[in-house]
Amino acid sequence: MRHFSRTALLAAIATTLPTLAFAHTGVGATHGFVHGFGHPLGGLDHMLAMVTVGIFAWQLGGRAIWAVPATFVALMAVGGALGVSGVNVPFVELGIGLSVVVLGAVVAFGLKAPLAVAMALAGFFAIFHGHAHGTEMPLDASGLSYGLGFMLATGLLHVAGIGLGMAIGRFGETHGERFVRGAGAAVAVAGLALIGGVL
Repeated sequence: MRHFSRTALLAAIATTLPTLAFAHTGVGATHGFVHGFGHPLGGLDHMLAMVTVGIFAWQLGGRAIWAVPATFVALMAVGGALGVSGVNVPFVELGIGLSVVVLGAVVAFGLKAPLAVAMALAGFFAIFHGHAHGTEMPLDASGLSYGLGFMLATGLLHVAGIGLGMAIGRFGETHGERFVRGAGAAVAVAGLALIGGVL
């Protein structure tokens, strides 16, 4: 477990290096990358959903730790391509709000879904998030760089969720799980507030 914690931390640090390399304004595709990277970090709904995907993956354990977040990122890229291409996906904002509610509830109830079901659930909601990212891409941004930016930021949020689950879990099997489930319940309530326009 300690080895995995160090690996996850080093991966998170390493993935921030491209951001530093692209930090110079007005250089080629930088505009697209920076906007793409910032988009998932600029919305509470995106952040809650993506961190919760990481917590959900940690709860499931095993291959789910990488497979569920990887599925989310891959299907989010598909949704982003649809958004950039102008392909309509109905109920995007509702889908994003429901993703926060459902993912929070899944964590709160500690559902041990089969890997394929967990991947399908994450992938389904990822399309809505990706579409929102794609449609809000600045007109003068590079689509590829923008996409790489929001995929990297999403991956970091997933790593943060996995790390958060691991950190909370260190309180012990009984108390740690209770705190994780409480966090999931809080996320679900926040999702309902987002849908209702309260947040």
